[in-house]
Amino acid sequence: MRPGAYLPWVVLHVPHDSTTVPAAVRPQFLLDDAELGRELARMTDHQTLTLFADPSSDASIVRSPVSRLVVDVERFPNDRDEPMAARGMGAVYTVTSQLMPLRRRLRDGEREALMDAYYRPHHQRLEEAVSAALDRHGRCLVIDCHSFPSVALPYELAAPAKVRPDICIGTDDFHTSRELADAFVSAFQGEGWTVGVDDPFPGALVPGSRYRKDTRVEAVMVEVNRRLYLLEDDAMPLADFAATAQRIRHCCRVALSAL
Repeated sequence: MRPGAYLPWVVLHVPHDSTTVPAAVRPQFLLDDAELGRELARMTDHQTLTLFADPSSDASIVRSPVSRLVVDVERFPNDRDEPMAARGMGAVYTVTSQLMPLRRRLRDGEREALMDAYYRPHHQRLEEAVSAALDRHGRCLVIDCHSFPSVALPYELAAPAKVRPDICIGTDDFHTSRELADAFVSAFQGEGWTVGVDDPFPGALVPGSRYRKDTRVEAVMVEVNRRLYLLEDDAMPLADFAATAQRIRHCCRVALSAL
């Protein structure tokens, strides 16, 4: 593997780093501009594309172009299958991170229009990237690229008083082998960071057509505590942001080299 490169069967999935709210969707939100700005600061996985994707790398990248407040592409499409839907945070959120109303009541067809415009095209791109890796290399690893706030937000199921690790490695009991999880844990611990497994967030995403069906598709989630690289109040990068990003990418490459 050349320096800076990911292995060719890796897909970087970047679902939550966009702050874009399309003009056609903006009237659905009950928040004024200042409130929306604060909510975007809280809920966006800021700069995760830059943290994980080296500009010189030829890794396959699937990134959502819109904010998760528009549609959350990490949720199951049907609210019956999505545990967070009970908290108003299925694929289409109805509440904020503070569990206050986010959207007006959607009219008939509006939820499906959002899913058709943003959710389904995103998952089609993910399906295509994973299928291409399988066709060319016979295997695929989806690295699900995230960040998380240093203190739990009210919508989360996690305990707010708990001290959070620097890095969270999320796993799936079908798509994440012990060797895969251990490689990522070891790589980040080797950089001196504290690491939690499925803490504070569990899981790792794969395309729906492959979910718990195709053992050739592996997945691991890497979540970075925002205190490592941001001023969390306004999401401004810290002075050593570039160095931190290099360390994160280095850890991912070290983990991959151990597989």
